Amino acid sequence: MIEVMKSKLHCVKITEANLNYMGSVTIDEDLMDAAGLIAGEKVQIVNNNNGERLDTYIIKGERGSGCICLNGAAARKCIIGDTVIIIGYALMDFEEAKTFKPKVVFPKEGNRL
Repeated sequence: MIEVMKSKLHCVKITEANLNYMGSVTIDEDLMDAAGLIAGEKVQIVNNNNGERLDTYIIKGERGSGCICLNGAAARKCIIGDTVIIIGYALMDFEEAKTFKPKVVFPKEGNRL
């Protein structure tokens, strides 16, 4: 088995940072669907503004809201307006991985599709 990138939301903007929540990242459900991400899935978040990287899990956000909200301790790794990349990974057979095509989404202004 090999771990490969299966999904990526490329260059979305942080819309909220909620330090007083119990952790995770809240993502607009439209963006989740487009990238093939699900609630509870582990993701890596890479902050293009400060170089921070962190792992957390997804909470479903309001559909059509453009919401990307880092919650709990993760909220200390960004500020509203930072540009991040959200990456989901999958384990698969080595041979399958050679031909696998990840879903990569390039949202527009306001984290819209």
